Amino acid sequence: MQRIGLLGGTFDPPHMGHLWLAETAREQLRLDKVLFLPVGAPPHKEGERITAVAHRLTMTYLAIQENPAFVLDKTDSDRPPPHTTATLLPAMQALYPAAQLWLLIGSDSLRDMPTWVAPQRVVQQCRLGVLPRPGVTISGDVLATAVPGIEAITDWLKGPTVALSSTEIRTWAAAGHSLRYLVATAVAGYIHQHRLYGRAA
Repeated sequence: MQRIGLLGGTFDPPHMGHLWLAETAREQLRLDKVLFLPVGAPPHKEGERITAVAHRLTMTYLAIQENPAFVLDKTDSDRPPPHTTATLLPAMQALYPAAQLWLLIGSDSLRDMPTWVAPQRVVQQCRLGVLPRPGVTISGDVLATAVPGIEAITDWLKGPTVALSSTEIRTWAAAGHSLRYLVATAVAGYIHQHRLYGRAA
């Protein structure tokens, strides 16, 4: 049976934290590949300014191109809204009917899962590969009560933790700082070339 990791997100921009989560999961969960799934219109960011999906798709491709196990997947960005995980998973199961799917997330997303749209449907359709995030604490009892069965399908990943966020990187870029070692070299070049995030130089 093929083992596939699903890493969704806005990827505005994709950064080293995303790549580290994907590689850690690939190694520890013995994944055949990790699909990077940029979201078209993230429902939790309505009203916020979001970089055009074409830019985010290109940056994601540039970020992962050196790893043959990482694949850009446009299923989420190409489909009509609402772009929720609960509605994405059936589409991925249809594409990979014989595969075991893992949704790859940080522990902050696990903590917040009770606030997701239909979290019970999520945990019924896949396993979770979770990498701890610095400073994030989770009440197992609260989580298990809010989303029954979640503990049984959660695989905790081990390794160094990374406290990067796309929001912080956009702010850092807007101030004119170097993005080296925060994002892949090709992504930093793309941000510079297209003057994303208010970067004028």
